[in-house]
Amino acid sequence: MVTSSILVLFLLGLTAAAVLAAASKVLHVKEDPRIAKVEGCFPGANCGGCGYPGCSAAAAAIVKGDAAPEICVAGGAEIAENIAAIMGTEVSFKEPKVAQNICTGGSRANLLFDYEGVEDCRAEALLYGGEKSCGIGCIGMGTCVKVCSFDAIRLNADGLPIVDMNACRSCGKCAEVCPTGAIRVSGMTMDLLHLNKVDDCLAPCMQKCPAQIDVRTYIQQMKQGDMRGALLTMKERNPLPLAVGRLCPAPCETICRRNIADEGVAIHTLHRFVADWEMNSGSRVRLDCNPPSGHRVAVIGGGPAGLSCAYFLRRIGHEPVIFEKRESLGGMMKGIIPEYRLPEKVVEWEIQTILDLGVDVRNGVEFGRDVTLESLEKEGFEAVFMATGAWKVPGLGIENDDAEGVVDAVTFLDEVGESIDALSGKRIVVVGDTNTAMDVARSAARLGADVSALISCIQRKMSANKNEVKRAAELGSDLKFLTEPVRVIAEDGVVKGVEYRELQYDDPKKATGTPKPVEGTETVLDADMVVIATNRLVDVDALKDQNGEPLFEMDKKTGGIKADKTTLQTSIPHVFAGGEAHTGRNIIIQAVADGRRAARAIHHYVTEGEIPEPKNPQLRVIPESILKNMQVVYNIPRIRVPEISVEERRSTFKEEVKGFVEYDEARKEGSRCLRCGLTCYDAEAGAEYAADPDVSRFDESGKE
Repeated sequence: MVTSSILVLFLLGLTAAAVLAAASKVLHVKEDPRIAKVEGCFPGANCGGCGYPGCSAAAAAIVKGDAAPEICVAGGAEIAENIAAIMGTEVSFKEPKVAQNICTGGSRANLLFDYEGVEDCRAEALLYGGEKSCGIGCIGMGTCVKVCSFDAIRLNADGLPIVDMNACRSCGKCAEVCPTGAIRVSGMTMDLLHLNKVDDCLAPCMQKCPAQIDVRTYIQQMKQGDMRGALLTMKERNPLPLAVGRLCPAPCETICRRNIADEGVAIHTLHRFVADWEMNSGSRVRLDCNPPSGHRVAVIGGGPAGLSCAYFLRRIGHEPVIFEKRESLGGMMKGIIPEYRLPEKVVEWEIQTILDLGVDVRNGVEFGRDVTLESLEKEGFEAVFMATGAWKVPGLGIENDDAEGVVDAVTFLDEVGESIDALSGKRIVVVGDTNTAMDVARSAARLGADVSALISCIQRKMSANKNEVKRAAELGSDLKFLTEPVRVIAEDGVVKGVEYRELQYDDPKKATGTPKPVEGTETVLDADMVVIATNRLVDVDALKDQNGEPLFEMDKKTGGIKADKTTLQTSIPHVFAGGEAHTGRNIIIQAVADGRRAARAIHHYVTEGEIPEPKNPQLRVIPESILKNMQVVYNIPRIRVPEISVEERRSTFKEEVKGFVEYDEARKEGSRCLRCGLTCYDAEAGAEYAADPDVSRFDESGKE
């Protein structure tokens, strides 16, 4: 019985072996020898950053054609070239990426409770949602450190992850395990074109800035002496920091949390200080650009919006060409905004920085006359960005508003120093409440004129920056608030004066609605020249086809080209519009922001054929980030910016505001920054200056 059983088992085993042997011959698939060769090129990290379970699987995918030679995140260009040689292909450009920590809160975020569990961020987030009041902040257990195969992350003393950019291989493991999104992997294209989201760690100043500049980071970099890093941080969002640092009305400062304790940080002046550092050094900080992509984009207009769009397109690898009607780039920054606000050498420095990236320019080319949408398309341009600005000043619409001596503000400012170089004894009447009106008043006063301004509202309702209004008054301009012109008085077609009348609100205390004329208040002002500075509009005549029909759908509210608020795409799919050509008269930082937003949309359009809608975009100030009470320890007075004297201004056009001269001044002002996150802030900011005689401490109630 036993013997027969053994014999049966032996025969079964022999049969099975025979079957398997036969099957192996029939089913055997010979492995491609290139798989082993490709795998031998890899460093053997098996990190999984490529998306495959290991180096062997990645090698098989390359040989099969499912993956490119440059797939390995742990390897470099040499490894990719070796693999390409095995496969008989070429290495294509792969934009480097790196992990980044967006959270600055750490231990400074308010704790809700003490967590006493497994030291793992994911476990804490799953069980309790994290122990800090900020839901997008770093939990600080170091889970990202544990999963990194390249020792590229460490935790600092505050429990925040610090990424070694040189060691990071962008495998993405840290981002995968981070439960709050505090760690993200990104490259230059993503960094330059990222639109702020509500789940980003955004300080109020960053939320308010149209260009979404990372104020918190560049101030801390400047404070630490890393001027190059600070400049590069600014230029991720703003290619014109010198001009913006001089002209921007700084909406970021009005929402600065420091205002709750004492006075907002001089963000605008610190921005200029960093930009001035580069220009004063005489050498430009190197800006990386991706290799040319072959995608050509036409940019119509070389003002702030056009320059910004071209800058971002070129940095991410595309090939923009600027078409400019005038003989020089810069738009109103060049020759219209006065020298004492924005020196010509500053504009030229910024423009040259952009041109040095490889941006091509064609000057003296007018859209509609020398080039059209059709001719640009025939020339191979895949997209067009319209940034023609708002240069047209509307007439007053009153009697004799075409008399000799009535000029628009743009023409007046353009001619200052040319045909208009001496106004001593002349009487100039400026009409308007704009920054341009104040530029006219201040320029005329410098040339010796007796200046009056008719302003149809009270001072706090003016569209002009309050500092520009103040400086116009300091030069002796007679600012007549709540007035409007009734008619221009002319003799033989030449201006002799202006009749004007007073205005008043229905409710003078609240100053709401449109002011109405007050009967019986008509008065005459003698005048040799009347300058119109009420508004600036888009010249719609330049945006019509040969039959006089509009090329684009126009925005009735702004008078500009109608475009999607997020993508800036117009009614013609491959055409985008931004800056004042889209918004009408606006501030420079909005034009810069539009240029970047358009570059993002154009990038997706020419590379993918469609433009993805951003997820959870931050379109308005996040309510939870607006704090009412704060416990700030040190009261550090805001550093005052030096200006030339009023007397000196009367006789010169040299720059009025000098900005911070010494690094120590800028560093102390930077120490006032609370390094805010979404809800957290550094209560002890500026502690290093505690012993200074001008620094005091707040008590627990927030008083000195």
